[in-house]
Amino acid sequence: MGTVSIKEVARLARVSPGTVSNVLNRPERVAPTTRERVRQAIRELGFVRHGSASTLRAGHSRTIGLSVMDIGNPFFTDVAAGAEDVASDLGYAVILGNSAGTRSKEERNLLVFAEQRVRGVLITPSDEALGPLDGLRERGISVVLVDHPAHRPDLCSVTVDDVAGGRLAVAHLLDLGVRRIGYLTGPRTIRQCLDRGRGAGQALAAAGLDPETVLETVEAPAMTARAGQETAERLIASGRLPEAIFCANDLLALGVLRGLLQAGVGVPGDVALIGYDDIDFAAASAVSLSSVRQPTYRLGQIAAELLLEECGDPGAHAHRQIVFQPELVVRESTGGPGRTSATTRRRALTCSPAPKPGDATLKEIR
Repeated sequence: MGTVSIKEVARLARVSPGTVSNVLNRPERVAPTTRERVRQAIRELGFVRHGSASTLRAGHSRTIGLSVMDIGNPFFTDVAAGAEDVASDLGYAVILGNSAGTRSKEERNLLVFAEQRVRGVLITPSDEALGPLDGLRERGISVVLVDHPAHRPDLCSVTVDDVAGGRLAVAHLLDLGVRRIGYLTGPRTIRQCLDRGRGAGQALAAAGLDPETVLETVEAPAMTARAGQETAERLIASGRLPEAIFCANDLLALGVLRGLLQAGVGVPGDVALIGYDDIDFAAASAVSLSSVRQPTYRLGQIAAELLLEECGDPGAHAHRQIVFQPELVVRESTGGPGRTSATTRRRALTCSPAPKPGDATLKEIR
């Protein structure tokens, strides 16, 4: 079978060759019913366009780049899924890059994206230096920050209020009556960890408590389950185990949970535990994990929508910084519903009152 042409696709779909071209390159300009008819004709005929040629003509490809800090973290997997679904619906493919939280790998990702003539880039920066992103924009590549505030009016961003999330977590622990809290955080270079710690301090201040005496911050070398378990083992060995532990993400918390249970420490009977992100594993763990929920899939969706708006016409839309509000999810690890074990009943930990309407929503603030 010979090479199928755009004209043959147009003939089968009963549209003009220009409409087929729009479906391939600017699908948002074509009515959904017509777009589907053309795509059906493409499938029937087995049409494959010459990607390199179309990229050369347009100066860019039908791809966007996504650089995340840790693809092994389910948080970023969900973000990527949301972005990919939006991109796919509009005829774009997503190139995924994992920076592992390092500047060198992040810069390599950006170089690959530029070499591939991506239309735009979604990125969770490894640090606060955004200079390399300006270089992309000078090349005509649109950029949207994900899970990182822009702090400048010429960039779009989609993030969650991590300070509010830290407040939610520690206020909940204080409601349980605990007065010795450990905050297990990741490397100090990670902005999200710092903001969640700030929120924890604000919750203590609001309760009239001195953070210096109530809160002990422990820094893990990585935000992984292994790092969480190793930290829990060190705390147990040192005899410095607090009444409650707030972890900067759920992977750390799941590692802490494993370390505590293996040492015979009851959760929440001896130590209350809360994580951050509310990944799927949080509800399915041996002791279901209380957590601060982020709308991860929605973050990816909105970020991709903003990016593709800019790709279509960078000057047509004001740069927007969208902030979602987190939500407290109370489960067994802080004495929530479903307590069954004897260790859990050893301590009369009570749940905080249910949040009032509007306290924990996913409102977009523009």
